[in-house]
Formats: sequence, structure tokens, C-alpha cells
Amino acid sequence: MLVAVLALGVTATTVAGCGTEPAEPAKPAASASGQPGGAPGAKGAKEAVEDAATVRKRTVEAARLATAKRWGLAKPPLLAPPPPAVKPRITTRDGFEVEGQEGLPPVFTTVPTRDKVVFLTIDDGADKDPALIRMMEELQVPYTAFLSDYLVKEDYGYFRAMRDAGVTLNNHTLTHPYLPGLSYAQQKQQICGMQDVIQKQYGTRPTVFRPPYGNYNADTLRAAGSCGIRHVPLWNEEVFADRWEYREWDRSLHPGDIVLTHFRGRGDWGGSMPDAMRRFLKHVTDQGYAVAKLEDYL
Repeated sequence: MLVAVLALGVTATTVAGCGTEPAEPAKPAASASGQPGGAPGAKGAKEAVEDAATVRKRTVEAARLATAKRWGLAKPPLLAPPPPAVKPRITTRDGFEVEGQEGLPPVFTTVPTRDKVVFLTIDDGADKDPALIRMMEELQVPYTAFLSDYLVKEDYGYFRAMRDAGVTLNNHTLTHPYLPGLSYAQQKQQICGMQDVIQKQYGTRPTVFRPPYGNYNADTLRAAGSCGIRHVPLWNEEVFADRWEYREWDRSLHPGDIVLTHFRGRGDWGGSMPDAMRRFLKHVTDQGYAVAKLEDYL
């Protein structure tokens, strides 16, 4: 049997190479990556990583779209850019100064930035709709709350859940008075007293304060500064469940604008807080703006 096999081999060699050269061994089959033996090369590995990243991106985008539609939005909110490495210099807006403004907390309606972002702020604390917290957390939309104790004390726990969701809780006085009508000592009690409440209930002492109705005088800012306040943001637009209102003549959003709304539901407005958020998010998204966290820029 061995002789027969050897003879067959000689015959095959003679036919293939005239008896002078051995037959060239067969090359291993190329893999899908273009490399022999099926081992992925650098190009194939890179393509695989890119394909995986594309799949992940599409999966995330599909999930965000599904979440947006669940909350009544046609498209998801735009994601904000990373916080600035160097915070912008905040100064008091022209025309909003008080006598002796230098050294007092600045009053402003827009944060100086080239980022196409706006900042959502919600005042007082009257309506305590759990759907608001769920909606904004699921949609990954940041916002800042300005709280008054006479309203939030009905349910400190609601705002504790808000804090746990990443919302910064800031100062809006104890009882929401018209501050310029009070003495310096009374204003200080309103502001510092709310600082104490927030620290006791939520573990932080705010550095950001908004005067009720946006009204203030030099005593307000001096009192706020003595209570540890460093910034006094007002607003450039206000959104309701059924409309927008604008401070500027052009009735448009601008990079860095601060937007105001309130903790108000159907009992006060023609809609719920999620209704107001839908109006807000649809407009800013359609205008190409993302919502950023105010404190990231202060």
C-alpha cells in the first residue's frame, strides 16, 4: 500500500511540474478581515470598534427618541456641551445696578457664553407634581429650583427627591415678600433664614439667590452678600403652560439666556407642569438650543 501511495505522488509531481519542482503548498484562506488564518488585523479591529460604537450610538438615540415620545415630544432635547473649563465672568447687566454695586453680588439675565444653551429655573414650590421630577430625569434635562419656605415646608420630601435627582436647590426667601419694601434687617432675615432652612433640610447652603418678583434694592444685595450669596440671576424669558413671555424686543432666545417658570399646575395655569415643560422643550429644541445647568457656568 505504501508503494502505491508513493507512486501516485511521483506521478502527480511529474504532471504538475515536469518532474523538476515540487508543487507550491496551498495558501491558507483569507479571513473576512483580509488577513490570513482568520486572525483580525489592525484595520479589521478598527472597523469592528467603529461598528460597535455606531450600534451603541443608534441604540442610545433610539432610546432617547422613545423617551421623548413617551413624554409627548416629537424629538429628544439636545444634549448640552461639557461645562466650560473656565467659568465666564459674571457682571451686573447694564441698567440693573444699584448704588454702590461694586462688591455686591451681580444681577444678570443672561450668562455670557458662546455655547448655544439656555438655563431653566423654576421658582417658589407651590405645585409638587411627581411627574415633573420623572420627566426631567428621564429626558436628562437639568434645571435649578428657587424655593420659598412657606410653600416647600408642606412637603420637604418632594424637594429632597428633586435634590437626589441632581437638581440644585437655591434661595427664594422665606415668605416671598416684596423685598424693597422691607428694612435691611428684615431682608436679611428673609434671605439668611431661607439659607438656614435649605441647609437644615437639604445639607447645603446656597450661593445663588433670586429675589421675589425680580425686585430688589441695594439693601437686598448687601443682605444677600452677608448671607453667603454670590450670584443673583433674574431671567430673560418666562414660559407658562400656554405661552412664552420675553424681556427683549426681538422675542428670541439668545445663548446663555435664563428662562423662568414656576411650580404651578392646573389650579393656577391652563395646564400641568409637564405641559409647561413640553412647551419649553419643544421651542428650545426647535431653535437649536440645549438646556445646560446654570451652576456649571457660575
